[in-house]
Amino acid sequence: MELRRIGGLPPYVFAQIDQLKLAARRAGRDVIDLGFGNPDLPSPDVAVDKLIEAARNPRNHRYSASRGIPKLRQAIASLYLRRFGVELDPDSEVVTTMGAKEGLSHLMWVLAGPGDSVLVPSPSYPIHIYAPVFAGADVRQVRLGAGANPDEFFDNLMESWESAWPRPKAVVLSFPHNPTTTCVDLAWMAKLVDFAREHEVALIHDFAYADITFDGYSPPSILQVPGANEVAVEMYSLTKSFSMAGWRVAFTVGNAEMVQGLTKLKSYLDYGTFQPIQIASIVAMNEAPDYPKLVCETYQSRRDALCDRLAQIGWEVPKPKGTMFVWAPIPEPYDEMGSLDFAKLLVEEAEVATSPGIGFGPGGDGFVRFALIENEQRISQAARNLRRVLARPGGLPD
Repeated sequence: MELRRIGGLPPYVFAQIDQLKLAARRAGRDVIDLGFGNPDLPSPDVAVDKLIEAARNPRNHRYSASRGIPKLRQAIASLYLRRFGVELDPDSEVVTTMGAKEGLSHLMWVLAGPGDSVLVPSPSYPIHIYAPVFAGADVRQVRLGAGANPDEFFDNLMESWESAWPRPKAVVLSFPHNPTTTCVDLAWMAKLVDFAREHEVALIHDFAYADITFDGYSPPSILQVPGANEVAVEMYSLTKSFSMAGWRVAFTVGNAEMVQGLTKLKSYLDYGTFQPIQIASIVAMNEAPDYPKLVCETYQSRRDALCDRLAQIGWEVPKPKGTMFVWAPIPEPYDEMGSLDFAKLLVEEAEVATSPGIGFGPGGDGFVRFALIENEQRISQAARNLRRVLARPGGLPD
């Protein structure tokens, strides 16, 4: 039997680390998992309480609205107005999706197909690379680079645009960026919007880490740029900001034509998220608007603990200004191993799981990604384990 769409997918390298982690745990070993970016913080109490209440109402067990119930779309519009000063029409410029991955994948079905190409940073979160592939489009990966220099990346984008034929139809972006943690400012976004308007290119901005930022940095919404709604949509999720990962609630907002195209497609594919979840999500945004700040404070404390302790063992890693990750260059004595073998070494000998950079595309090899999903005590333990392995003769310097 020939299976469509998945034949060209490479092996999922993260699965190899997961298998090693599982085998070690079955053998009774205490593996500290800093690999999978699965938030461990609780969702807001008011949302959980509302979910229970709404689930007890049998009327909420029926099919819901694929595009999201009206009050949910109004809630995200209100959030954008108070948070970014961006006005959105809940009826034409907002659609609810079952997570940002679902929204991006289905949006690509609307925007691109065989014969089209899409520009995507390399490295990138895997769905950013493969959503265009699922739509039958060609992906042109644009080097983001180890230095995480946004201006250099912009130049690389322009070079890729000029060298591509036919011209790419869309650019997929995400800042603060997973996995590199690169951040940009509003002036950078404005340059990109100007380019997109001039050349009629669609911009898709995954704003997953809109609220997970540190050291006074405040990331811009691309929709804050005047004229952005002519060419851009943005995906805002409750996953990280409100620690509601398993709830699968996100939004695609912005350009009305793209939003309505996605809305029409989704009307054929689903009946929307379970309605009590939608109702509880309204409460989260309206009644717990400061919850993302509490989440952010926890991640910043963990970031500092991890980076400081890695520095103490001789592994110098830049402190990110955003995301719930640390993007760590493989230490020089081990850099020839490549990221997958190095990540395997850390599981097998240090009992610490990370994500190998190669899993985010060829531009990620040479790095591993730490997820800030353990408390500070476990992070300290991970650093001690790493010291034991990496401090061997020929390893990290004292």
